[in-house]
Amino acid sequence: MVEADARVLVSGSSGHLGEALVRTLRDEDVDVVGLDELDSPFTTVVGSIADRALVRRCLKGVDAIVHTATLHKPHVATHTRQQFVDTNVTGTLNLLEEAVASGVPRFVFTSTTSAFGRALTPPSGAPAAWITEGVAPVPRNIYGVTKVAAEDLCELFHRDHGLPCLVLRTSRFFPEPDDREEVQADYDDGNAKANELLYRRVDLEDAVTAHLAALERVAAIGFGRYIISATTPFTREQLAGLRADAPGVVAHLFPGFQAEYARRGWRMFPSIERVYVNTRAQTELGWRPRYDFAHVLECLAAGEDHRSPLARAVGSKGYHRRASAADAFLELEV
Repeated sequence: MVEADARVLVSGSSGHLGEALVRTLRDEDVDVVGLDELDSPFTTVVGSIADRALVRRCLKGVDAIVHTATLHKPHVATHTRQQFVDTNVTGTLNLLEEAVASGVPRFVFTSTTSAFGRALTPPSGAPAAWITEGVAPVPRNIYGVTKVAAEDLCELFHRDHGLPCLVLRTSRFFPEPDDREEVQADYDDGNAKANELLYRRVDLEDAVTAHLAALERVAAIGFGRYIISATTPFTREQLAGLRADAPGVVAHLFPGFQAEYARRGWRMFPSIERVYVNTRAQTELGWRPRYDFAHVLECLAAGEDHRSPLARAVGSKGYHRRASAADAFLELEV
């Protein structure tokens, strides 16, 4: 828990994760400064993290920073590489430098499992990849490059200035339709998201509780990188089977899933190519995610929505508007 008398800066406060964090912190009577380029009920300061002077003003009296603001993957099609550098790298540098100058003792950075990039796709015929924090990133695009660079800045500031800083590599939590056209065409959106909770998705509420756990533990840990994803039911021994016959592996673990899916005309993906492992986050942060595939099946059987109340409250925001260089909607989820 964050102390009630703390003052926390949340960058990207109008985005999915930012709004969810602000909602949760306010419910705990925490004083929150929400910073975002887009005005909203959860943003108290409208402006960009690329504006160094603005960042400096926002940090007065701040006890902790949760940095969620980012240009993210869908922006690759609509924004320049320089805009990615300005927001994801320079913006992060501004926050880190001003945090040190202001004596802010806690910094939590929201990164992304997309940072792993090409390491997520094993060669044809190979087992699914077992993705832990020990896997070396191989960025696929400017988004991944800038997020890895921002992570490295966080590590540098911990090493050179002693700034306690934790990096959370979050998996998918946004409610918008899948950005892969073939998935949109072949799977109901709820079907695809339920499948992903097996290996590459996290509920928004669980993403928030991970950030709150990181705020609580950052001073004691100092620096660390953590994968934030729903707890997978799979083991290393099942990786070859997942790549060749994912429905068979899932049926072995959840014998009733096929009947629940059949009632809705849903299907499991034929192949799963990577599995995110959250063991380190659970062990070192004391984080306990609640929303997983077993929860999905329970809700399906009961005719209930498997999303958390917080995810339902925040709802859908869209990836971004079609922005020009002068009018960029930057602060969205990873």
